[in-house]
Amino acid sequence: MITIIEANTKALLKEYVTFPFSLYKDHPYWVPPLIQDELEGFDKTKNPAFENAEATFYLAYQNNKIVGRIAAIINWDEVNHQQKKKVRFGWWDVIDDLEVTRALLEKVKELGQKNNLEYIEGPMGFSNLDKVGVVTEGFNEIGSMITWYNHPYYKEHLEQLGYVKEKEYLENKFPFANVKPEYFEKIVPLIKKRYQLRELNFTKTKDIMPHVDKMFDLFNKSYASLSSFVAITDVQKEYFKKKYISFINPEYIKFVMDKDDEMVAFSIVMPSFSRALQKAKGKLFPFGFYHLLKAKKESKEVLFYLIGVAPEYQSKGVTAIIFEEYYNTFTEKGILECIRTPELEDNIAIHQLWKHFDPVTFRRRRTYRKEI
Repeated sequence: MITIIEANTKALLKEYVTFPFSLYKDHPYWVPPLIQDELEGFDKTKNPAFENAEATFYLAYQNNKIVGRIAAIINWDEVNHQQKKKVRFGWWDVIDDLEVTRALLEKVKELGQKNNLEYIEGPMGFSNLDKVGVVTEGFNEIGSMITWYNHPYYKEHLEQLGYVKEKEYLENKFPFANVKPEYFEKIVPLIKKRYQLRELNFTKTKDIMPHVDKMFDLFNKSYASLSSFVAITDVQKEYFKKKYISFINPEYIKFVMDKDDEMVAFSIVMPSFSRALQKAKGKLFPFGFYHLLKAKKESKEVLFYLIGVAPEYQSKGVTAIIFEEYYNTFTEKGILECIRTPELEDNIAIHQLWKHFDPVTFRRRRTYRKEI
């Protein structure tokens, strides 16, 4: 018999967060999150996503043992402002038992019906800066701190229950050796002169902070046309500023400014923390912090986390300025591999940015949909 209960206490939420640690114990490709970080993300008093969203967290039990988990989420900005009558599901993990998945998704359906919503989509988080998608190809590649990993049967469970593909995401990578400076070194001076642009680099995190609000404004502006996009609010900007910016090497954040000191392009790259997080086993102390700090300083792999260009500057070669700056930084640091985080398959503009570097798609993931 399968029993579903709401994880509505600190103790149950801890069980919710730590369940994947047993499901993926010693798995070579699963990257564990930091337990405390996950718990804070589910805390309504700390995560501003709850100002415009609601979530209920469920645990599935069988023979008094946890066998699955799921979050049922409504992003009310999406429902009310975009008229997308959708209930989301995320943070979904389960043993290979179709009936457990069925029981968990039934709870998501119930939340949707209760609020007169029309369809379910997932896995996805509260916003566009959360993790997204179930892995459908590329199971023998290590995950990252900003993606979910899953067993191959997740896809089979969803399809057997009548869920169909909604959005496809690609993850690509290329060796840094593929980046040839001749791709951009001749055109960068011309672009800077024509549009009166300049690059902005950093060596200290405190110098980045005055620009971060402008960066998130540009993020909202440059991604607004994507079908899945929900804008980041002012309160969320402050949250992400504290949560992420101080975690990233300042030299890995690049801005392009115009003559009026307005931001027209930005990019955020992160060192790969995958192996460090595996060693940390979900905890910063006693040794997790050491592993993460070591990776921050020494990792030879980098993840392109976000890149955005103002709509009026797209297709004008502005990203060449960013690539040149990263080329100089990566050469100095001895970077060997560049990894791109999940990008929508139909986001042709973003894929065109990388075509000269011969990227290889190493993993695919997707969200699934079902009418209620």
